[in-house]
Order: sequence, then structure tokens, then C-alpha cells
Amino acid sequence: MPSPIEDYALISDCRTAALVSRDGSIDWLCLPRFDSPSIFGALLGDPAHGCWALRPLDEDASMSRQYLPDTFILVTRWETAGGVAEVHEFMPMSRHRTDLVRRVIGISGTVAFRTELRMRFDYARALPWVRQVGTDSEPALRATAGPDAVIVRGVALSASDHVHTGRITVAEGETRDLTLTWFLSHESVPHPLDIEDAIARTRSWWEGWASGIEHDGPHRDMVARSLLVLRALTNRDTGGIVAAATTSLPEDFGGSRNWDYRYVWLRDAALTLEVLISHGFLHEAQHWRLWLLRAVAGDPSEVQIMYGIAGERDLAERELTGLPGYEGASPVRIGNGAVDQYQGDVIGEVLVALEAARIAGLEESSFSWPLQRALLERVITGMDRPDNGIWEIRGEPQRFTHSRVMMWAALDRGVRAVREHSLSGDADRWVEIRDRLRSEIDERGVHADGYFVQHYGSDEVDASLLVLPQVGYCAADDPRMTRTVAQIEHTLLRDGLLMRYRTTSGVDGLAGGEHPFLACSFWLVEQYAASGRERDAEALMARLVGLSNDLGLLSEEYDVDGARHAGNTPQALSHLALVRAADALAGHSGRAADRR
Repeated sequence: MPSPIEDYALISDCRTAALVSRDGSIDWLCLPRFDSPSIFGALLGDPAHGCWALRPLDEDASMSRQYLPDTFILVTRWETAGGVAEVHEFMPMSRHRTDLVRRVIGISGTVAFRTELRMRFDYARALPWVRQVGTDSEPALRATAGPDAVIVRGVALSASDHVHTGRITVAEGETRDLTLTWFLSHESVPHPLDIEDAIARTRSWWEGWASGIEHDGPHRDMVARSLLVLRALTNRDTGGIVAAATTSLPEDFGGSRNWDYRYVWLRDAALTLEVLISHGFLHEAQHWRLWLLRAVAGDPSEVQIMYGIAGERDLAERELTGLPGYEGASPVRIGNGAVDQYQGDVIGEVLVALEAARIAGLEESSFSWPLQRALLERVITGMDRPDNGIWEIRGEPQRFTHSRVMMWAALDRGVRAVREHSLSGDADRWVEIRDRLRSEIDERGVHADGYFVQHYGSDEVDASLLVLPQVGYCAADDPRMTRTVAQIEHTLLRDGLLMRYRTTSGVDGLAGGEHPFLACSFWLVEQYAASGRERDAEALMARLVGLSNDLGLLSEEYDVDGARHAGNTPQALSHLALVRAADALAGHSGRAADRR
């Protein structure tokens, strides 16, 4: 069985990522991109679906681990009866190649390691053709399956029933380097990596990026790690920001709420962009804005809510029957059916983020403002449609209050762009539509008891309503918001953590339930802080930060009964919401939310 979700560490080269368990097994790796087929898929099954284990022979060995500060170089320290050794694992930052390095360093005494390699390409659907291509002094193993190939160097491996095993021993001061390099199978084998140079370059790259983090408030270490996670999930080449590194980790253990998050949601990417901008990273905003232009090029009426990492549009959802799923939660899915949904809030999130970039000093280019005007027209033409909402319900579309408010926010940012930044556009028309929409929301989106509702005609509340003050629709202490918060606390809190909505209402059209959604609880921290409930904000924040794993990583949800992470990991939305909550505790806001 795979390890608990919270037991996994992330290593990344900003193109893809590997998940490494506390036992030293790489159970998830897709090459060469986040959304490529896996070579190691044990995370969604068992070792037979692909993994690479490396740990001491001593079964009683104890371990501890940490990242080198401000990097994704993972250091695992193993203490055995015979000695102490460390494994330094990372994915080198490189322009033209994809490598994974596992450096074993003897610290004291002597430590023997066993490694076990199971390569299963294409989501464990392709068993590779494997050949020994090295020498006794420089062992190497080449594996090929269709268009993909890898070469594994640094340890002599022998085969038995499609499993390759080997042993290495390190004494004090000795170093052994194990590497895996991906390449296209029709091309020549890449030359061996210069490990010393790769370590230096990779450490320098991450530390250089982290040195630009601006944060003077509480929980600085968690803020920095969260921003690093957001950078790790941002593709270096295209600028696309994926929602998570994994697919099909369950929201409901043993259930079917299993989705592929290895794509670029406009909403999640825009929210990520805002927190990066608010902490000093304007270059990432420019890179993503270029990605956005390429992705949505063409007719604005055909804008999707999500795209592939390079802007691909065909993300049709499929089920993989060969992978049994994490702890049996099935089906395992690749692609995501939400790509065909209409979600009315998405363009609002994009335009709010692009306004933040504009305020921060990113100049509009010859295409960026025309693109935003076109997106505004998309909002206007879709205003009469019910939608699937921020939570991508698969039930009947509704007029969700959050979605309607984000349409209002899109129009509001358009008006401000013209009137405050002297950009061209029909601001008078947008004002008329914006104000008409506000009147509709105030009339139909508010319950007779004075709280905002999940969707028109409903008595339910939804955690997404906590976003309304964030985008300036109302003040955090508006009586309607305080009543909404009271209703949310009454109906959606589970052991002090916040659910997205009541799944028992049937609104999402799915069987089963889910666990508290971490981003929503961070939104509640932000709401508490903004409405004068500082002690409640600080207490909830302390609890939420304590839910991260030992490396500061957060998944999508948290199972309070099982005291474990749930859902895809690490989750961009959880980490960006953590940063926003910390900013709110420090008295800062990244969304210019106080303009009403």
C-alpha cells in the first residue's frame, strides 16, 4: 500500500515533480511534465505499478528529513546500528534535460543500502524493454517504452521478474550518486550528469528565487515554503501553473471523488499569481500573462476554464482501469471533465489578478488590455447562464452567488482600468451592467434572514462566500457578511475546520462525501482578521499551520477523524490561501479589496 499522503515529500524541477515517501520510495513521477504519463505510479496502487525504493538494509533504521533551506533539495538522514548516512534527492534545474538525483553520503560508520527499481511506463500500462548498457565500473541500465526512455546510472542492478535490485555501501566521507535521466527514445542517450555542478546550480537557483520573497508578518517560514511550492508548480518554460502535482488522490477515501489536478485552472493560477505579486514576484505575472494570451487565443466565447501546461485544450476525462487507486479509491482519472463546464467566476478571478499586476507596476502591452476587454465581453454575454460554480459541481447548474459576485468583480476591474489607469473602454456601459448585477445579487443572493446564500433560491451557505469581501463586493464587517459567517460556522464547521458546502444537499450531483477543505479554513482566518476577530483568526491559523506535514506541505483537504491529509498534493490553492491568511494577520491584503 502507498504511504499516507502527508508522508510524501515533493522534489521538483519546475517542469514535473517526484513524490518521495518517508520510507525512501519514489511512488509518483511523471516524465517529462506534470501531466505526462507516470513511470512510477505506486501512489495509485502498489509497488507493481512502478516505484524506486532506496533505504538502509537495517530494518530498524530511524530517519529524519528536511529540505535544505529555501530549496527543494530533500535531505533524509538515516541512523542505523552500523552508522549514519544521508540521502540528498533533487531534480536539477536544467534547460535541456530531465534528471533525478539520489546522492548517498556516509556520515559516520558504515551503512548498507538496498535499492529496488520497478519501471512501469504510461501509467503502468507499458512494461519497458530494459538493457544493461554500462560497464562494471560505471553501471547503467536503459529502459525504453514507446516514445520514452530513461537511463539509470550509479548502481549495478540485477533483474528478477521485472524488478531490478542492487546494493551500495557508504563509509564515513564516501559518496555514491544514483541518477535517472529521461529522454526521447529515438534520441541519443544523454551524457552523465555533473552532479557537483547540478547541486550547486539547483541550490543557487532555488535560493536566488527565495531571496526575493517579501513578507514581514507572522508564520514567515510557512509563507516562504508555500511560495516555494507555488513556484515549484509553475512551469519554467510556459508559465502555466498547475493546481497540484498529482491525480486522483481521493477527497473521500474509498470513494469516487478522484480528480486530475495536473492542469492549469485559470482561477487557481490567477489566485496564485496574486499572492506571488503581493510578495514581490512581478516577473511571474508577466510570464503567466503571456501564457494566458496563447491559451485563450481566438474567439473569447470559446474560453475554457482550464488548459494544459502549454495551453492545450483537449483535456478529455478518461478512466484508467489498470491503476486500482489510492487505497482502492477508484476510478483513477486522467484529464478532467470540468474542462467543458461553464464557470461564471473564472474571468473575474483573472481580471482581479491582472489588475493587481497593473497596480504593482506591470505595464499593459499591445495585446494584454485588448485581451482583458475581450474577456469582459465574454462575461457580459454569459451573464444570463447558470453555471457549475467554483467547486465544479456535476449536478444541475445554478446561479451561484459567488459566481455572480466574480462577474461583478470583472466589470468593476474593467471600469477601474479605464477611470483610474486611463485605458480605453466603454466604462459607462460596464458601470450600468455592473450596478444592475449588484442589484440582482443584493435581491436574489441574500436570504430573508440577512445572509448570503450559496445560489439563488437556496437556504444553503457556501465557503466561497468568504471571498466576497476579498474582492471588494462588501466589507468584512457588513452585517450580511457577519450573518453569513455565523451561518457558515453553524452548518459547515467540522471539528473546527471548514467544509466547502454541505454535500448532503445534493447540489454537486456526486455520491459520497468529503473532508474539510483547507483553503476554505484559511479564507475563514482572513475573514476573522478583517472583521476584528483577531484572536479567532490567530487560533485557527495556528491549528491550520500545524496540519502541514513535517516539510510544510499541504494537500487539498484534511480528514479530521483519521488525522490525515486527503486529496491531491501539494495543493496550490491550500498554499496560496495560507499566504493570504498570514498576510491578513499582518494587516495586509493582496486584492485591493477595500475599494467599494
